[in-house]
Amino acid sequence: MDRQEIGRIAHRDHPVAAPLSDASVHRLLERQLRRCPDGRLLDLGCGEAAWPVRALAMHPGLRAVGVDSNPAALEDGRRSAERAGVTHRIALHHCDVREFTTPEPFDAVLSVGAAYAFDGLLPTLKAARPLLAPGGTLLLGESYWDGRPPDHAREFFGDDLTDLPGVLAAIAAAGWWPIAGHTSTREELDAYEWSWTGSLTDWALDQPPGPDRDQALDAAARHRDQWLHEYRDGFGFVTLLLRPEG
Repeated sequence: MDRQEIGRIAHRDHPVAAPLSDASVHRLLERQLRRCPDGRLLDLGCGEAAWPVRALAMHPGLRAVGVDSNPAALEDGRRSAERAGVTHRIALHHCDVREFTTPEPFDAVLSVGAAYAFDGLLPTLKAARPLLAPGGTLLLGESYWDGRPPDHAREFFGDDLTDLPGVLAAIAAAGWWPIAGHTSTREELDAYEWSWTGSLTDWALDQPPGPDRDQALDAAARHRDQWLHEYRDGFGFVTLLLRPEG
């Protein structure tokens, strides 16, 4: 099992692949799409397309495009779109998000928890700007340090992660303005981690003895241990609705 497959299974029982509740996801989409309920939405790093499928169900005149490098996740997204009855209004593309281009910009762009696919926050902002139509908005989800993390947590996540003021300062320096936002609560953060480890464990226990079962159980146990001992007390997540200058 590769890392993408483990992540796909681990996220199967959570509303989205980020520490946000159903209510928070709905509220953020409502805020972003009230300007363009009949427009075009793009999700960069869409995974199973949870965000665009939900957005399409909320707004019957909306159209959406999702881009991701994981073909299995995109197949899950197509099935979700079919169940929701929105397949005629969504297109899912298997490609590197850094290589996606479009002749027609989008009214709304999302990139929630996918900065790793662009190699960081600033490259994500740079990639999103030319994809936005005039007056368009970017819904961006980004991790940050909440307080002073222990040294071993910094080693786990690397040196690029900063605190919440640092995230906002970097966004401002790149020429973007926050117009709304949501800071994930402790309940949302914990629920996400329990779902991630629990879904993977549940899937593994249904498998016959073998390498996939063992690998999945090991990945769930290691992730849970890292969460509880290395970053639970210092990790935060913010989802911001942004507009570019100009």
